[in-house]
Amino acid sequence: QVQLVESGGGLVQPGGLLRLSCLASGNINSIYDMGWYRLAPGNQRELVAGISSAGNTRYADSVRRRFTISRDSVKNTVILQTYRAESEDTGVYFCNAKALGGLDYWGEGTRVTVAS
Repeated sequence: QVQLVESGGGLVQPGGLLRLSCLASGNINSIYDMGWYRLAPGNQRELVAGISSAGNTRYADSVRRRFTISRDSVKNTVILQTYRAESEDTGVYFCNAKALGGLDYWGEGTRVTVAS
């Protein structure tokens, strides 16, 4: 089992810093990929960014030039951040971990509202 706990949501000013953290615990050695997904109002949940255990990253086209995903292996944490938050970034962000055996884990989500 893997547990994921997100933090860092809340109210963010347009053009400001949006930083989310996902702490993984449990059987973390089974994880080979982690990512952040966003559920925006009126939309389906979609991938924002992901990072593999090898450090390869991928981004949704809509955020490619603004968001960065990184991993702190010592702290078992994956971070998603942008220094240029936009109103379109509003939504509930979920941390995801893919583990060996086809297992898929999700955090409970953290709500982000980008507004002045």
